[in-house]
Amino acid sequence: MANRGHRRGGRGGVRNAQTPSPQQQQELLLRDNKLTKIPDASIFKSLLVFDVSSNEIFSLNGLSKISATLEELYLSKNEVPKIEQIDHLINLQILELGSNRLEVMENLHNLTNLQELWLGRNHIQAVNLCELKCIKKISLQNNRLTSMIGFQGCVALEELYLGHNGISKMEGLSALLNLRVLDVASNKLTAVDDIETLTKLEDLWLNDNQIASLDALDTALAGSRHNLTTIYLTRNPCASAPNYSIRLRQFFPNLEQIDSNMFG
Repeated sequence: MANRGHRRGGRGGVRNAQTPSPQQQQELLLRDNKLTKIPDASIFKSLLVFDVSSNEIFSLNGLSKISATLEELYLSKNEVPKIEQIDHLINLQILELGSNRLEVMENLHNLTNLQELWLGRNHIQAVNLCELKCIKKISLQNNRLTSMIGFQGCVALEELYLGHNGISKMEGLSALLNLRVLDVASNKLTAVDDIETLTKLEDLWLNDNQIASLDALDTALAGSRHNLTTIYLTRNPCASAPNYSIRLRQFFPNLEQIDSNMFG
C-alpha cells in the first residue's frame, strides 16, 4: 500500500524542448546511470529538481554544492547510510530517500518548507522530525520503528504511512488534526488508540495486526465517524467476528470500502 511511485522519467539528461544554459537549468535527471557518487552540479544555479535515484551512490557528499533554490530531491534506491549536507536546502519541498541504508533521521531541522518526506525501506528505529510544521506527507513504511512518538509537532500532516514496522501502540497522534490517511498496517497493534480527535480522517489501514475486538472501535474513531470512507482490518482477529462488515457500516455510515470490498 502507498509505496512511493516515482514521478520522474527518462534515463538522465534534462527535460526541455530547448537546452537552456547551466545558469537557467531547472531540472537535472540522472536516474539509473550507475553513479557511485553525487555528481558536481554546482554550475546549475537555478536548479529546482535533482534526481539521482536508482544508482549506486554510497554517500551524500557533494550535496552541499547543490543550489539552495532546489525544491525536489530524489535519491531513492541507492546505498546511502546517512542524511547529510542538506542544511542549506531551505526551499526543499520534497525529499525522497526510500530504499537506502539509513538508520537515523537527522539533519532535517533546516528544512522548514518541506512538504513530503519519503523514507520507506530503510533501517530507521526512531522518529526525529524536529517539528516540521509544513510537512503534509511522511512515509516510514518498512523500517524498524517500535514507537509512533515524534510526529506531534507536524500539525499540517495529512498523510502518514507507517506500515510494516514493529509498533505496538498507537500514540502521539491526537494533535494531527489535519490527518486524512493513516497507514499502520502490518505492525503489532492490539488496540486502536489516540485518534478519536481526528475529524478529517478518511482512510485507515489497520490490517495485519493483533486487534481482537470491534467493541471499542466506534469510540476510538468517534471524531471521524462520518468522514471515514475506507478501513482495512483484514487479518486481525476481529475480522473474523460475526457480522463484521455489517457492524463496521453501522459504526461508520459513509464507508465506501472495507478491506478489498467496495460499495456502490
